[in-house]
Amino acid sequence: MSFSYLTHLECPKCHEEYSPDEVQQLCHCGSPLLVRYNLEEAKANFTKETLASRENSLWRYHEVLPVKNPGNVVTLGEGMTPFVQMEKLGQHIDVPNLFIKDEGIIPTGSFKTRGASVGISKAKEIGVKQLAMPTNGNAGAAWALYSARAGIKATIVMPVDAPTITRKEVAVSGGDLHLVNGLISDAGKIVGQLVKEQGIYDASTLKEPYRIEGKKTMGYEILEQMNWEVPDVILYPTGGGVGLIGIYKAILELRELGWIKDDKLPRLVAVQAEGCAPIVKAWEEGKTESEFWENSETSAFGINVPKALGDFLVLEGIYATNGCAIAVSENDITAAQKEIARFEGNFICPEGAATFAAARILREKDWIKADETVICLNTGAGIKYPETVDIENLPLLQPGEAIKN
Repeated sequence: MSFSYLTHLECPKCHEEYSPDEVQQLCHCGSPLLVRYNLEEAKANFTKETLASRENSLWRYHEVLPVKNPGNVVTLGEGMTPFVQMEKLGQHIDVPNLFIKDEGIIPTGSFKTRGASVGISKAKEIGVKQLAMPTNGNAGAAWALYSARAGIKATIVMPVDAPTITRKEVAVSGGDLHLVNGLISDAGKIVGQLVKEQGIYDASTLKEPYRIEGKKTMGYEILEQMNWEVPDVILYPTGGGVGLIGIYKAILELRELGWIKDDKLPRLVAVQAEGCAPIVKAWEEGKTESEFWENSETSAFGINVPKALGDFLVLEGIYATNGCAIAVSENDITAAQKEIARFEGNFICPEGAATFAAARILREKDWIKADETVICLNTGAGIKYPETVDIENLPLLQPGEAIKN
């Protein structure tokens, strides 16, 4: 049995093929590359039953991950995150079969860990010694920490407004941290210049092929946790959109493996903030690519991405599954974050809260039906965003003073 059934990299636009055994970035046509496997051969040895005795990490799916030598795997036990029904909240918004896939309960505290584990493992395998990337916070934190574990130097550039905790995660890892007075797009230009001048490995979103492979394991896990029954709707907070691209890729691979039925795909929903909604605008206009969103701003910092390199892949996943894209307001995000904590005891990040706000709106519009199974992705721990909750003006007790109800 092969540890991986990896065969090649493929451009989804021009279909040029590339070797996965050396450093590859974008296709010569400018498109991100996708990882391909011999799934027909994998079927013989890789079955649902083989998973039963495996560790609860994303590497349980190693046959469909891109690392050939298990000695190159860089892991902190990430994966198989909680999948929980939100009964009280579901009743409140009239979506009884409402679930959360909670990526806040994972090393580094966000779903970016998945991409880092697989991306860093493959970087190690192909001999990368230094990488660079722009980030809104969580990705840089994850890649810096996993780079430290792998012995790779990580140069991270993030906006000065990025969450303080993510900056500290990079710093404590020994990462080469730089702040820019601007957006992630500005950070991306700085990294691009560094890569051009010094030939450093570019770990920017979708400029290396393997981050998607880590993110797609969310799709594998959701289906396994649902006993291979396909849900009706999956809502995903969309900035760069790699998670949504990965989940769609996972669904297609699972269908080809024969693990799920051919006749149903979950409707994928890209959730964005009203202050930065390029994918929503493109979907509403029936386009296959988005336009740069000027003066973007949202408290859900992780989805403040004015133009995603893989926007065409995000939109393909939405169109192919009869999904949609929806923008929610800052007030909706804040209200949803509080509701989830008060109804369910779960303090989630603002990006994750946006998906629950979107689920409520889509139910009100009857786009989501009352009997449908709906999954919201929470992409990070709320405690990484302490500034999103205001606790000023609390009463100050003196020693021995009684509490008055």
